Amino acid sequence: MRVMRNTAGGASAEGGSTGRSVEILDTTLRDGAQGEGIAFSIQDKIAVVRALDELGIPWIEAGNPGGSPKDAAFFSRAAEIPLEQARLCAFGPTRKPGLRPEKDPQVRRLLDSGAAALSVFGKSWDLQVTRVLRAGLEENLAMIGETVAYLKARAGLVFFDGEHFFDGWKANPAYALSTLETALKAGADRVILCDTNGGSFPGEIAAAVRAAADCLGPRGGRLGIHAHNDMGLAVANAIAAVEAGCGHVQGTLAGFGERCGNTCLAALLPSLELKLGLPCLPEGRLPRLAEITRRVAEVANLALPASAPYVGTSAFSHKGGTHSDGVLKLSRSFEHIDPALVGNGRRLLMSEAGGRSAVAERARKIDPSLTRDHPAVKALAEKLKTLEAEGWAFEGADASFELLVRRELAARGRGRREPLFKILAYRVMSEHPTGESIACSHAWVKVWVDGQDEIAAAEGDGPVHALDGALRRALLRFYPQLGHIRLTDYKVRVIDGGAATAAKVRVLIETSGGPHTWTTLGVSEDIIDASRAALVDSIEYKLMGDMEGPA
Repeated sequence: MRVMRNTAGGASAEGGSTGRSVEILDTTLRDGAQGEGIAFSIQDKIAVVRALDELGIPWIEAGNPGGSPKDAAFFSRAAEIPLEQARLCAFGPTRKPGLRPEKDPQVRRLLDSGAAALSVFGKSWDLQVTRVLRAGLEENLAMIGETVAYLKARAGLVFFDGEHFFDGWKANPAYALSTLETALKAGADRVILCDTNGGSFPGEIAAAVRAAADCLGPRGGRLGIHAHNDMGLAVANAIAAVEAGCGHVQGTLAGFGERCGNTCLAALLPSLELKLGLPCLPEGRLPRLAEITRRVAEVANLALPASAPYVGTSAFSHKGGTHSDGVLKLSRSFEHIDPALVGNGRRLLMSEAGGRSAVAERARKIDPSLTRDHPAVKALAEKLKTLEAEGWAFEGADASFELLVRRELAARGRGRREPLFKILAYRVMSEHPTGESIACSHAWVKVWVDGQDEIAAAEGDGPVHALDGALRRALLRFYPQLGHIRLTDYKVRVIDGGAATAAKVRVLIETSGGPHTWTTLGVSEDIIDASRAALVDSIEYKLMGDMEGPA
C-alpha cells in the first residue's frame, strides 16, 4: 500500500479510506501482566478494563482463569463491570496430551469464565511440540482441533493463537500451516499468528502472513498478529502483518509485557488510523489515547517513557532553535501529526538552544503582548544562556521558568514587584549518633511576609525534609493552602564531576497539589542551598498560581 501525506501533517492511504478496518485486542491484563515488576490486583484489573473500554478497544484479553486463581476471581466479577464498547476474552491452553477436553481442568475453567470470546493457544513450531511439550506432531494437531471444537460447541467466539508460528513457519512451514488449518476446520473464529520469541523481521512476518492467507484462502476468516518486541520491531511487524492481510492485531496499550514487551498499541493505533487510513477505534476516541495510556501505566505502577511515540511527554517537544521557530511558523514542518489528534500537546523546551521565538511563545502564556523582539524576551534569552552556563537547566522545570519570566516582567513594571515571602535566614543541622539511635535533622527558618517576620523550626528524616517542614510551618499562618501540597519527587544531579565533592549540584523538585504537579530547580555548590532555591520556587509557584492562575 502506498502512503501519501496529507495537508494536516498526518498521512492517509492513497484515495482515502481503504474500506478495511482493523480489530484490536488488548492483552495488558494477560501478556502485559507477565512483564517484570507488574502485579495487578483485581481492582487494578477492573480499572484497566474501564479505561480500555473508554478508549473503545473492542477486545480485552483479561487473563488466564485456569492458570491463576486471581484471574478466575476476576472473571467471576466481570459481569458487574458495565462496558460500552469492549468485550472480554479469556485465555488458556489446549487440552493436555492424553486428556479429553472435558476432562482437562484448565479447559473447563476457560469455558466457565463466561467470557465473550475464548482464546486458546497451541504449538505451531514442531520443535516446541517434540522438545518442550514432549508430544507427537499428530497428537498436537488433535489437541488443537478437539479443544477448539469442544469450546466452539459450548461458547461464543473462539480464537486460536498459533504459538511460535513464525519460528515454526521458518523451520517447518507445512506443519506450522497445518496447525492453523486444524483450528479453522474445528471452528476457530480468529486465527492468530504469534511471533512469541520476538525474533522475526518485518519481511519475514509479511511473507508468513501471505503464506497463511494463501493456505487458508476464503476459509481464513480474520487472520491476526501477536508480536513481541525483543528486537524493537513489534510495531513494525504488526504493521507489516496488517499490510500483508491481517485484520486483527493484539498488543498492550503501553507496550509492556514479558521480556521486552508486546506491540505498543499506543504507537500502533494512530499509525494505522492516521497514516494508513485503517479505522481501529470508534470515531472520536483517538484524542483520548495519551490520557488513557498514561492512566493504564499508572495503574501498572510503571512510568510511561517520556520518549514514547505519540503519547510521551517528549513526543512533541522541541528544544533546538530552528525546530522551535519552524514549528511555530508551520507545525507540520517539524511535527508529523497534530499532537491534539492523539490527546497530546506541544512543548517548547526552554534552553539556550531554543532561541527567542521559543522564549516568546512560552512568555506569551503569561503576557500575550510579548513578541520575540520585546526587550523582556531578549533579556530572558540572554539570561537563559548565562544561567545554563552556570548549570541551570529549565527544560525539565517549567514552573521555575515561569517564575523567571514573571520576575523579569515585574522588574520592568509589568507584574507584582513585591515578593510573596522572603527567607531572611535559615539553619540546618543533622545529628548522626552512634549505637541504636536514629539519625535526624533539624531546621530553623526566619521568613518575611508582607512586613511581618515569622520563625519556625521542624525535625525531619533528612536536612531537606526538615527544611521543607520548617519553611511551610513558618508560612502556613499567612498561606494555609500550603497545607495541601506535598513533595512527590526529588532528584540531585552533579553538574561538574571533575570538582568532586566541591562540584555544583542541580536539584529538581516535583510538587503536587490536588490534580496539578509542577517542577522547580535550584543550583549551588551546597546541596542544601540548591534544595532551598527549588523549595522556594515550588511554594512561590503555588501561591502565584492561586493569585493569578498558572500559565
